[in-house]
Amino acid sequence: MATSSAVNLLLRAAVASCHRLPSTFRGVARLGSPGRFFHASAPARLSSEDKITVHFITRDGDKLTAQGKVGDSLLDVVVNNNLDIDGFGACEGTLACSTCHLIFEEDVFKKLDAITDEELDMLDLAYGLTETSRLGCQICLQRSLNNMVVRVPESSADVRQSVDIGKNP
Repeated sequence: MATSSAVNLLLRAAVASCHRLPSTFRGVARLGSPGRFFHASAPARLSSEDKITVHFITRDGDKLTAQGKVGDSLLDVVVNNNLDIDGFGACEGTLACSTCHLIFEEDVFKKLDAITDEELDMLDLAYGLTETSRLGCQICLQRSLNNMVVRVPESSADVRQSVDIGKNP
């Protein structure tokens, strides 16, 4: 019984914060009463009005445009749209790296939710840190962010690689 309560608490926190659930819990997690699943059994049809467009400027200056749902993180947008951004999201959104470091335009940065101490700790490890830097795994899409432009820094620290990922000379 205690384990079930702990799992429910974890799931409620994940849903409230829009962070990705570990794959162990996806699709099988139950909230509340028995038989009430975390997700709907039939995929919801999203209209273009329900989607948020994000423009990523890559290390090489290329513009990649993708869409996500309100509540998705920017890491989700990159992964779900198979965007080719080297090393992005190495820790899969668990706040254990800074590979999803993004730089925001000032007006967009002001619209973002408050930064947490945990995110600040990880940003301390990021290369090319700016006043408008945030981790993509911690930024949840909202309607006010539609058509935002975010820049991927020129280099990134990825502990999986023996060399830093960066712009080719």
